[in-house]
Amino acid sequence: MIELHGVRVHFPLRQGLFEAFRGRPRGAVRAVDGVDLRVGASEVVALVGESGCGKTTTGRALVRLAPITAGRVVLDGEDVTNLGGAALRAYRRRVQIIFQDPYESLNPKQTVHDIVAEPLEVHGLARGAEREERVGRALEDAGLRPAGAYRGRYPHELSGGQRQRVAIAAAMVLEPAFVVADEPVSMLDVSIRTGILKVMLDLRESRGVGYVFITHDLSLAWLIADRIAVMYLGTIVEEGPAAQLVASPAHPYTQALLSVMPSPDPKRRRRRTILAGETPDASRIPPGCRFHPRCPLAFERCRTEEPPFFEVGPGQRAACWLVESGRALPVVGTTAAAGTAAAPPAATAEP
Repeated sequence: MIELHGVRVHFPLRQGLFEAFRGRPRGAVRAVDGVDLRVGASEVVALVGESGCGKTTTGRALVRLAPITAGRVVLDGEDVTNLGGAALRAYRRRVQIIFQDPYESLNPKQTVHDIVAEPLEVHGLARGAEREERVGRALEDAGLRPAGAYRGRYPHELSGGQRQRVAIAAAMVLEPAFVVADEPVSMLDVSIRTGILKVMLDLRESRGVGYVFITHDLSLAWLIADRIAVMYLGTIVEEGPAAQLVASPAHPYTQALLSVMPSPDPKRRRRRTILAGETPDASRIPPGCRFHPRCPLAFERCRTEEPPFFEVGPGQRAACWLVESGRALPVVGTTAAAGTAAAPPAATAEP
């Protein structure tokens, strides 16, 4: 199991000479501001939220690619927050990342074989025939069959889907326990997304790998995740089992995301909730509930006190004053029957 405990990632703002001379305090972008998250073995947990909410930075902090300002990262009971050198390298053998853009994440000067073999070389693993066998197995497990047809190719000779499969193979060649998948299909055509997702879920079954799946698409998270954590302005505002959270969203922000989720059933039309107010700014986090400037249900307490998490169902919790003491939250922006969820959208299926 891998866990985040109160993780914060703050980036200092640039300060001009005049501000520094006057001794003004230096501000910071609070990209991640107190995230608690737990991912079990072979579990898929989706981090969902709009652009700028901090989900990618959270994933980078988990693999120690972003500097952690405060909090802890724990793997199987061991605090790995401040690891360095050989210990950090050993940690990264167990926790890998798949980046969003396969056109930028692969070295154009390396062949497919060299890209996939590089992690083994960096970690000093598997030489000679054993290395070739592991590279071939990783490529074929990622859906590049036969592996020999792809080993000598360069990234510019591959399609976008094939490039992302190479990125998956490079992450899986170390046989990690957990993988952070940062919007791995958002740059790909709809027609090939299903194939990439199937590869990832097959690897979960065959290798027991767990995923932190980062996406802005709640419908995609619903399809593949065991649990969903909804992020807003650097923190998680609602978390719970995927089907349950989509069927009975408790936080107004989750409801707003759900209201714009496409449904193929014309009888289940939703009244869309278009959020008003200013775009969230991680350098100017408002007092009280972070969502209150855009929340259609906000009242006075929301503007002054930050809500803790309240249990709203089995394994589901939300940070909203309206659900305190089990009070029912008015449903925002949907006409679906309570406790039910629409069928998954057809956009993610094969054409």
